[in-house]
Amino acid sequence: MKKITEDDPQYWKKETRIGLINYHLFKDNTEIVKRRLNQTEGSHIHQKMSGCEWNDETNEINGYYQFGFDGDDFITFDLETETFVAPRPEAFITKHKWEKNGEVYRVKHYIIHQCVQYLKKHVRNGQSVLLRKELPLVSFLQKSPSAPVTCHATGFYPDRAMLFWTKDGDELHEDVAPGEILPNHDGTFQMSVDLDVSSVPPEDWGRYKCIFQMSGVEDIPNTLHPDKIRTNGVNGVNAKKLTGLFAGVVTLVGVALLVVVGFAVYKWRKAKSVPPPPDEAERPTVQEVEQPLNPKQE
Repeated sequence: MKKITEDDPQYWKKETRIGLINYHLFKDNTEIVKRRLNQTEGSHIHQKMSGCEWNDETNEINGYYQFGFDGDDFITFDLETETFVAPRPEAFITKHKWEKNGEVYRVKHYIIHQCVQYLKKHVRNGQSVLLRKELPLVSFLQKSPSAPVTCHATGFYPDRAMLFWTKDGDELHEDVAPGEILPNHDGTFQMSVDLDVSSVPPEDWGRYKCIFQMSGVEDIPNTLHPDKIRTNGVNGVNAKKLTGLFAGVVTLVGVALLVVVGFAVYKWRKAKSVPPPPDEAERPTVQEVEQPLNPKQE
């Protein structure tokens, strides 16, 4: 939009003028439809939706231009037949009126020229965003041995992606719980899908794969394996290493403690077996010296 407004400084003024015109048209048309439907009171919704599709390889163009009232189709334009379609009798008057006064050619021109022109501009100005692709980091997560295994993909772009489980190459639809696509703080996305493995024997885990699928890139498969599962912030391999390391440290500490205690006992027994010199044996302790004299001694 910044690029478009640079090329056309009057863009917002023109769009504002169109919006004000549409405001009055919608207000008048709402009253007309209310009278045709014999609805004179209450709140109502009058909707318009228009747009176009352009295939940059075949140059094929398609589009739509339609109106709705209170959530139901009221009248639509068929680009192929260049006619208006009235799905309800109350819209026949509008259909005949628009086809008679040249509205068909105005709408057709809008779809295949004006709309496509803006679409091509948006595609050209947004190449860096439209062609951006970022692959995810895929991890297996499990809260506890009895909990489902979560396949979590994060950091991918765009959000038009799929994540699913397969068994022997076939997509699974049972015992799986897919999550929604969520945004990350850096503009990328994340999603996850759970697999209930409570009834799957460990030797069959290798038959399951988590597949990340995105248009324009090859599928990214990840085979389920206990060593790849992260639990409480560490994966299976690290957990085993940490467990072994912890056990080794405990063993070393225990041995060192036994050596220190043994040496202390040895020194204590040795000191006890040797009698002290006479003068040291008769010397009062500090505690005895600091004791106050009794009244008779005073």
